[in-house]
Amino acid sequence: MTTKLHNLTAVELSNAYRTKELSPVEVTRDVLSRIDACEQKLNAMYITNAEGALAQAAASEKRWAEGNPLSPIDGVPITIKDIIATKGDPVPIGTAAADFTPAAVDQPPVARVREAGCVILGKSTMPDFGMLASGVSSLHGITRNPWNLERNTAGSSSGAAAAIVAGYGPLALGTDIGGSVRLPAAYNGIFALKPSLGRVPIYPPYLGRVTGPMTRTVADSALLMNVLTQPDPRDFMSLPYDRRNWVESLGGEVRGKKLGLLLDIGVGLKPQPAVQRSIEAAANTFEQAGAVVEPVEPFVTTEMLDALDLFFQSRLLSEVDRLSQERRAKVLPFILEWCQRAESRSAVDAMRALGQIMLMREKAVGAIQGYDFLVSPTSPITAYAADEPAPGNDPTRPFEHILFTAPFNMSEQPAASVCGGYDEDGLPIGLQIVGHRFDDAGVMMMSQAFENLRPAMHPWPNPI
Repeated sequence: MTTKLHNLTAVELSNAYRTKELSPVEVTRDVLSRIDACEQKLNAMYITNAEGALAQAAASEKRWAEGNPLSPIDGVPITIKDIIATKGDPVPIGTAAADFTPAAVDQPPVARVREAGCVILGKSTMPDFGMLASGVSSLHGITRNPWNLERNTAGSSSGAAAAIVAGYGPLALGTDIGGSVRLPAAYNGIFALKPSLGRVPIYPPYLGRVTGPMTRTVADSALLMNVLTQPDPRDFMSLPYDRRNWVESLGGEVRGKKLGLLLDIGVGLKPQPAVQRSIEAAANTFEQAGAVVEPVEPFVTTEMLDALDLFFQSRLLSEVDRLSQERRAKVLPFILEWCQRAESRSAVDAMRALGQIMLMREKAVGAIQGYDFLVSPTSPITAYAADEPAPGNDPTRPFEHILFTAPFNMSEQPAASVCGGYDEDGLPIGLQIVGHRFDDAGVMMMSQAFENLRPAMHPWPNPI
């Protein structure tokens, strides 16, 4: 292998394990060395379990030697986001206000990757309560973007994205309730899928919240989807199990597909010139491949944005209010100031906000009618300052940069972010591809097609 082991994809590792060209133990050792080399600068990991990872790798190595791997990704290293419970580890959800009680059981996505033989390296960082689209946490500190250490990773799957870029294994699990796998994917130049609600069983399920794969390539995410989508009775909102082979579903024709081009969502930050140029170029790439592209009108209103803000404020305030004064004082001040704004609002205000969120859902579903897919920026901006909880650091306007992503959580539609290019400073730009509800395979197929059609990507950065 001429490529460094920590830069190999899951597909490449699986093939190398099968041919005995590589072993899970040597790969895991290399990846752990990579974590040691980069962590002081990146701060992407909350827990690194080297001893446990090497024990899992040794067991995997034996299975491959005997011709009995548990799955094609047996022995492939993976990181798990803080919020996704792993048995025996605390789940602080990014906040110093946590009680740090170890989890009694694996959440469904972790159970699936463990059953598949993946080598679980440890837990990645996230911001307080997952309520920021940034890499700033009262517990974990600042997670930095490998492309530029002075820039933000976005969030809330901040450490997961930085880990993928830096070579902490080819697979990561993140969660997304408003853009939390797609925004870090955009800022870090990787691929991430927000599945349809219920496609990947989780626990506890919640409105808009999903677990999704984060990888360097679409094919690696497809390998992971074969595992993650398997049923788990704990998720009482899950979809019927789809037995498809997600890797085989990647093949498909762009020609004849009808795409809606969404360059203005209606509110929030407007796309930076470099972002708009990149998304227009992506649309042109699809047109050159035979797709039909038409502009789509904006559909998010100020009332919907305010409702989304109040919904998340109220959700977090209900948790923060349960904390003792001592623990509440440990919450990131930005987050505390933001959620406490809900104290002056009434139950009637909350119900009206829910009505606006349902209208947002209706408009998001309506926007794709007549089209096979929507294409848009994932984020209107590229990575902002690393130490800012939100662009501009204003707790009264924390969601100005998530309005291209959040509506599709509320509408339960699948949406992915794939690197569409770079700005003048070499920072990645994310292209979002949105599908009809349940058409996760179509979104991944179009993402794979774009990955094959786009210009050559920049080499991965080396943050050592």
